[in-house]
Amino acid sequence: QLVESGGGLVQAGGSLRLSCAASGRTFDAYVITWFRQAPGKEREFVASITRDIGTTYYGDSVKGRFTMSRDNAKNTVYLQMNDLKPDDTAIYYCAAKGGTLVLRSPGSYVYWGQGTQVTVSS
Repeated sequence: QLVESGGGLVQAGGSLRLSCAASGRTFDAYVITWFRQAPGKEREFVASITRDIGTTYYGDSVKGRFTMSRDNAKNTVYLQMNDLKPDDTAIYYCAAKGGTLVLRSPGSYVYWGQGTQVTVSS
């Protein structure tokens, strides 16, 4: 089970930190990825972190503003979001997959959280 938290309402230029905690399994066996979905839009790749040394990958729209990290001892990953923009408004989901490949397609992920709403006001 994956459980996201940390969403909320913030003004443009502000920051939020999302968390994704896992129960029933250990994070270090999985690639973990954040996706987001805005109303009327497809689910979009945001960031991913590998299971070994924690290499991170980011979508072009968040590169330089968002930072993903993981704490395997706590079975938790984080998404630090800075300089938020109204276009970042969406439901943010964390997802997990086995193996080592970082894939950007939502269909490649087996385990999903329920999502957390992020709203950025202008």
